[in-house]
Amino acid sequence: MQSPGEPWSQLFTWIESELGGRVVDYERQTRWRPAFFIDFEREGEPLSLYFRGVRPEIAEGAQAIAHEARVLEALERGGIPVPHIYGVCPEPCGIVMERSPGRANLATADSEAERKAVLDEYTDILARMHDLDVAPFEAMGLERPASARELGLCDLARWEQTYRKGKSRPEPLIEFVIGWLKRSVPEGRSRVSFLAADAGQFLFDAGKVTALLDFEIACLGDPAADLAALRARDLSEPLGDIPAAYARYFERSGDTIPTPVIDYHTVRFNIYTPMAVAPLVANPMPGLELIQYLGWYWVYSLAPLEVMAHAMGVDVGAPIVPDATPTREAAAHDALVERLRQAASGDDFAAYEMGVPLRMAEYLRRAERFGPALEAEDLAEASALLDRPVTDWSEADRLLEAFVEEAGPERDAELVRFFCRRSRRQVWLLDPVLRELEGCKIQLLDG
Repeated sequence: MQSPGEPWSQLFTWIESELGGRVVDYERQTRWRPAFFIDFEREGEPLSLYFRGVRPEIAEGAQAIAHEARVLEALERGGIPVPHIYGVCPEPCGIVMERSPGRANLATADSEAERKAVLDEYTDILARMHDLDVAPFEAMGLERPASARELGLCDLARWEQTYRKGKSRPEPLIEFVIGWLKRSVPEGRSRVSFLAADAGQFLFDAGKVTALLDFEIACLGDPAADLAALRARDLSEPLGDIPAAYARYFERSGDTIPTPVIDYHTVRFNIYTPMAVAPLVANPMPGLELIQYLGWYWVYSLAPLEVMAHAMGVDVGAPIVPDATPTREAAAHDALVERLRQAASGDDFAAYEMGVPLRMAEYLRRAERFGPALEAEDLAEASALLDRPVTDWSEADRLLEAFVEEAGPERDAELVRFFCRRSRRQVWLLDPVLRELEGCKIQLLDG
């Protein structure tokens, strides 16, 4: 086994000391979060481990990891299938847990029958989880909402605080959605349950759920919030028929939740992603996989707006498909993309890393050909909305944010239409490099 280098050799030394055995082999998972699959041996017996590290761009990552470890331990005691926790490594910070069998992402199911069976079982587990006594979670510090308004807003205040702390430029779309959420909270809700919050993450094998995953932002709140989160997860990991899953949940739980309530929480949860990544998109830190974050920013901006447009009956209009207008630099963009594609042709972690600049180059090539036409259309629509000519995107955003702050509910429909069209333009521009988000569309609800 080759030395993993710092800080990972420090991690493996900690695991060996804490668990009383030796690391036999390891494989780094190819993703933006530091993560490892680890083969371990203790007293002659093999043990399969997984290390889930802190996301480097999140300042409160260590607290989130510790919170998640405590939650997973409580869920295991409650009979919910989750990985067993062996400990939390302080440096490099992360959870050392059991590597549960199976794989994520129902898009990889062997058949539609398997996908449906797994989603049905996950829905049943979700209903059981929502029925757990919340007292143990309150004891570990999860705050219980005290009113229908607190249930509706859920953890918006925490996300907004972080967003405002990092905000460095006008964000009119985000400000519009935050304002809408604060004045559109569902009334008459009272049930409080433990929530995964980022629901829909699990492993499955041979048609069965093997473990629920990712409780980093778990909280107490309205069960509707977890149902809404399934629609967000479906964008990157297609789950199947979400309305059918809701019907099954209602049957299993005895709790039929109105569509407008689920829609509200869908808007709330989806806008968290743009709120979280907005500072990073505006001022990328060295080494950030910017295209991944741009994809998250625009896809999860478009999703809540499409839910709002559908619920309001707003006609957003046909998608924009501009003609290409190559510049003198087109040949250089083509050559750069081809050179990077050759360098990223392997399948190891180094090739994954080389794929980062390749995605950037492909995006810039597309922006060079189509960006000016899309920007012109955006500025024309912004000028019409603001009732004054604007010729620069930064000026438009500044004026739009001021407009949003003054606008009342009577302007919601036209703002939803404008921001939905703006987001569609950017998603279209990014689509070929969106990877797991390419071509995704949020499932809409009727009734």
